[in-house]
Amino acid sequence: MLVVLLAVLGGSGWLLVALIGDRDGAAAATGTARPSETPALERVVPTVSEVRTPATTPPAPVVVSEPTPTGPAPGGPCTDDMIDLSVRTPGQVAVGSKPTFELVVVNTSAVPCVRPLDKQVQELVMVDAAGTRVWGSNDCFPETSSDQRTLAPGETVVLPLVWGGLTSEPTCTAPRVTPAPGAYTVRGRLDTKVSGDAPIVVG
Repeated sequence: MLVVLLAVLGGSGWLLVALIGDRDGAAAATGTARPSETPALERVVPTVSEVRTPATTPPAPVVVSEPTPTGPAPGGPCTDDMIDLSVRTPGQVAVGSKPTFELVVVNTSAVPCVRPLDKQVQELVMVDAAGTRVWGSNDCFPETSSDQRTLAPGETVVLPLVWGGLTSEPTCTAPRVTPAPGAYTVRGRLDTKVSGDAPIVVG
């Protein structure tokens, strides 16, 4: 009986050893078959090959346009700001004399231009020291003509006008007399362009 019991216990021991050995072998086999985990740093930081650089678009070329010329066109009309107008007088004349005054036109622009110099657009007016009108070149003997003149840059045109030595008014109905001796002023006009004052002494 004792022999049988020892045999049973011995067989159970060997069976237990065999079961434990099988379990450890399976665990070892399972451990070798599991893939190794990727380190945490490699999961967070991508490799250089994985980083995509955005495509860059070349900047559009800058087009610089030339400024449009704003000056007057050659051969166009001489506007008032393109010419200079002045009056020349003898400075001093005797009472009752018939001096010649000059209306001087100068093209001050850089281009040739056209200006009407018709007699009907030329005028001289004389005033006394108080500003009272004494005489006008178109009062009694207005003239007409057609004179479209092309003025070169810097060109000067002198237009003479004779004063008869007497007073006058626009209607030329008042008696005409010799003005009193004294200082007077002559102003010129060429259509819409007006000159500065020019002094004249009568006496």
